[in-house]
Amino acid sequence: MPVSHATPPQSAAGPGIEALRGQDPEMAEIIGAESARQASTLQLIAAENFASPAVLAALGSPLVNKYAEGYPGARHHGGCEIVDLAERTAADRARALFGAEHANVQPHSGSSAVLAAYAALLRPGDTVLAMALPAGGHLTHGSPANFSGRWFDFVGYGVDPESGLLDMDQVRALARTHRPKALVCGSISYPRHLDYAAFREIADEVGAHLIADAAHPLGLVAGRVAPSPVPYADLVCGTTHKVLRGPRGGLLLCGAQFAERVDRAVFPFTQGGAQMNSVAAKAVAFGEAARPEFASYARQVVANARALAACLAEEGLTVITGGTDTHLVLADPAPLGIEGRAARTRLAAAGLVVDTCALPHPETRGLRLGTAALTTQGMREPETALIGRLFAAVLRGERDARTAREEIGELTAYFPPYGGSPADGGG
Repeated sequence: MPVSHATPPQSAAGPGIEALRGQDPEMAEIIGAESARQASTLQLIAAENFASPAVLAALGSPLVNKYAEGYPGARHHGGCEIVDLAERTAADRARALFGAEHANVQPHSGSSAVLAAYAALLRPGDTVLAMALPAGGHLTHGSPANFSGRWFDFVGYGVDPESGLLDMDQVRALARTHRPKALVCGSISYPRHLDYAAFREIADEVGAHLIADAAHPLGLVAGRVAPSPVPYADLVCGTTHKVLRGPRGGLLLCGAQFAERVDRAVFPFTQGGAQMNSVAAKAVAFGEAARPEFASYARQVVANARALAACLAEEGLTVITGGTDTHLVLADPAPLGIEGRAARTRLAAAGLVVDTCALPHPETRGLRLGTAALTTQGMREPETALIGRLFAAVLRGERDARTAREEIGELTAYFPPYGGSPADGGG
């Protein structure tokens, strides 16, 4: 078994687990079981990662006790002098990291950030042009089950069904036809870089606001291995987990001219008090992402994704768009004789945890894979190739679940989620 950076195994239990075990052993057992699951299986879900111990410490800090509606210096509760420092630090670090004039670090999630972006720029009934859900759009891009689809008139653009690449000619034609109030660029499963300048040009041509939903690539932007939407978009929505490796939460970036509208859209329009422990954890993550070692990590995330895509293609899966520029790999297992949902179930039994997603071909689902978490564990191209071969062997039925789990257990023993340091790729 190839090993790049062998690390002795350590406990995956989080901070404070002993106190919890003494008071509530039932919940401690549940949390311990989840820690063990994360440490003994491979997390290939593109939206997941391992937050650092420092981020976990901030999340579990006494800041969780503080109510802080409003913004630093203008709170609706007393005693906010210290948490004001935490929020100012988080916002300052976010602005510096992404080169933005304004940052709002309060959104509870990526969906909350998108809701606030719409609230800042739109009115109910406005037309919005965004990636269609079957092509990789998010629920907040017009799903009828989501607030977006109920409150706004969404028009969906797509990708070329053969290449899987974004059809910018279609985006332009739809924009000219429907004259949307906002154009949204971003996807949950598009593995290539977006041309933000081209989206800006189209938005300007039809008089639309440009909103970038950068939840997936934002960590790569921080690591300087993906183009930034900040110079082009009116508003940038993001998440602080995924590749960014912070707490689960949202973020909004914009120019100074939109700052007041964005802040009012977050509070008081869409949210109440900020979760100050999460805000502090975001500040920790932004600080980590500003270090040179994070840039090395981001480069390795992409290198691992490209290695995984190449290996899966060699093993007979169809890799959508022929490869990847990011942490995402979109693959169709149909050539191996298995459909996406069934493949996910078989892989899960073997200890390979993945997502399914829509494919460019109608009525089909493929596998959405990500390399952020395994890169945090310290794995590199040799381990990624090993995972790709094991992945295909499981799908072809050449490796049963028990045998695959034993191989994965050997790999994760050398690369435990919390066995290294942020400098060498560990959590």
